[in-house]
Amino acid sequence: MPGNSFGHVFRVTTFGESHGRAVGCVVDGCPAGLRIKKEDIQKELDRRKPGGRLFSPRKEKDEVEILSGIFEEKTLGTPIAMVVYNKDVDSKPYEQIKNLLRPGHADYTYLAKFGVRDWRGGGRSSARETVGRVAAGAIAKKVLSQFGVKVMGYVVEIAGIKANLEGMDAEEIFERAEKSEIRCADYEAEEKMIEKIIEARKEGDSVGGVVEVVIRGLPAGVGEPVFMKLDAYLAYAMMSIPAVKGVEIGAGFRAARMKGSEMNDEMTIDGGRIKFLSNNAGGVLGGISTGEDVVVRLAVKPTPSISKRQRTVNIETFSEDEIVVRGRHDPCIAPRAVPVAEAMAAIATLDLMMMQNLVPRFF
Repeated sequence: MPGNSFGHVFRVTTFGESHGRAVGCVVDGCPAGLRIKKEDIQKELDRRKPGGRLFSPRKEKDEVEILSGIFEEKTLGTPIAMVVYNKDVDSKPYEQIKNLLRPGHADYTYLAKFGVRDWRGGGRSSARETVGRVAAGAIAKKVLSQFGVKVMGYVVEIAGIKANLEGMDAEEIFERAEKSEIRCADYEAEEKMIEKIIEARKEGDSVGGVVEVVIRGLPAGVGEPVFMKLDAYLAYAMMSIPAVKGVEIGAGFRAARMKGSEMNDEMTIDGGRIKFLSNNAGGVLGGISTGEDVVVRLAVKPTPSISKRQRTVNIETFSEDEIVVRGRHDPCIAPRAVPVAEAMAAIATLDLMMMQNLVPRFF
């Protein structure tokens, strides 16, 4: 199964299953001498972990253990292995439906590919796998911060309710969103979103949302022509996140309804630098960064684990059946997808920068 690693120079491999003993990652290619504390990694994991009235009641502390690659709070330039042990596992609800393929999940496709699957919480296909991504992303963010690059994510839509972020800068949006229960900077919209989430949960259903990630401070010139474009690589990174079904860069699908005169970002000179008067391109032209904010938006589908009765197939009897999925699930994944999206954006961006030798091997 070769698809467990991402990156070329800054390379991340994740491991573990939802109800297995542990999840984690191995990061290779991180420059030596980078000052990083366990707390830097734990802070990001705390932003992702379950808990709270609107999310899965699964109680995981998600405490990271660094096994290698960091000594006296400095990276050694060797592989960094990190592990998070699963402490609050309850596989009983899944045992009752282990022969029923859950609609919206990867049960059937994993079985079709491997001939065997871990039915406990989805195993490797579970969003629990993203723990390793977030831990690796914390390191990538730390490296990027040395070059003034910041990655910020937040929710812009849930259940069709859109946040009004007009007139707010990305940093203000991010700061406000971090104080929100669902990472939404528009507090009026937040109330309506929460109502929709609670309503869906009462109905045994779930809702989807849209997450936006902004990469600020990235200099012009990052990205490779044709097949390793910055926007293409970011889209690849985002689409690898569980539950993500669509990605936009800048104006995204709105571009299809615009004229060239509306879409094109006109240019000027400001302080001796070329600047853009708008950012419909989302900070990327020809697959290469423009120096403006890189803006990525991703569509997060509704949680597939719902308690509503659905039609499915029983693989033991090979007959049609019905399923009700019990267990502990988020009625909306979008808010918890934010730190995961930030992590993947940071990993992809850093990897491209290192390909271009914009990052030294030693700090």
